[in-house]
Amino acid sequence: MRFKSLFVFAAVMAIAVPSRADKDKKKKEPDRAMLEKMDAVPCGAKQKGVTGLGSIWASVGITHMNSDEKLCPRYLLRTDEMEYEIQPKDKKHAAVLPVGQEVVFKIKNDHMTVRCPDGDKKSRDYEVVAMKPTNPEPDSGAQSSSAKIDRP
Repeated sequence: MRFKSLFVFAAVMAIAVPSRADKDKKKKEPDRAMLEKMDAVPCGAKQKGVTGLGSIWASVGITHMNSDEKLCPRYLLRTDEMEYEIQPKDKKHAAVLPVGQEVVFKIKNDHMTVRCPDGDKKSRDYEVVAMKPTNPEPDSGAQSSSAKIDRP
């Protein structure tokens, strides 16, 4: 009888220990966000010309300048807690992300790695331009201002 109870206890422990270890080894799922919108914002100008040479060329009359304003995409990513405005770090080879789809991201400091699981599944680096909470907490000062103050 004692041998049977010891055997049952050992069998239960042998089954419970590996299942507990599997739960601890589970990877942390990456954060998910909805890609809400994309805007084109100016990110610099490409200038060609001789205006930088100063008054020497201006006295001759050479002041021609070609400038093309470059536009970069800026995206709004929305999670349950935060809204992130991001723009690509590599402005030369910036790919367009599909607006209205869910993306997977990892954030570290002011850099974000974004991957679209339904698209080409490539990870791209972005810089975080702005962050704000989606549901800001009401200020405690607003409650005290609603109180009526009697003055003589």
